[in-house]
Amino acid sequence: MDTTEILITIRRIVRSINLESKKIQKEYGVSIPQLLCLSYLHASRNFQSTQGEIRRFLNLNSSTTSGIIDRLENKGCLARLPKQGDKRVVNIALTSKGSELLKQVPPLLHDRLSERLQSLPSIKLQQIQESLVTLVHILDIEQVEASPMLTIEEPIEETKKEISSKSQEI
Repeated sequence: MDTTEILITIRRIVRSINLESKKIQKEYGVSIPQLLCLSYLHASRNFQSTQGEIRRFLNLNSSTTSGIIDRLENKGCLARLPKQGDKRVVNIALTSKGSELLKQVPPLLHDRLSERLQSLPSIKLQQIQESLVTLVHILDIEQVEASPMLTIEEPIEETKKEISSKSQEI
């Protein structure tokens, strides 16, 4: 079997993620991780959460999550509120502007894929998972951290750290 078709398929997926990311950024002025942060807040009790809960949901490190929150706060899409009864804790709250933005953005590739995967029989899901794990092993990228979202927007400094630690192992 010619492996070219496999490579083209992988490239098609990566390119689709890249194109969607650029389109969302251009049309709505936010990144996909920022949208996922807003969606998380929208689904949260009282439209609020802590930075730690957002970080765990996005599966990103603290500095990256902090940057996402800072940028959304600067755009007026969320606000930092001191927690009543404990001023040491800050809640992150969705604003009406953030809520309106969520209503405007079409369903993301991430959401469409998740929905369609859920409709597959479990045996097919298992086959897909095993195939993807095989690709990860072939590429020797098991140690690379990744969030459960389809995005290419990783901070350059984080990517450099991963590449640097990988090259030191070799």
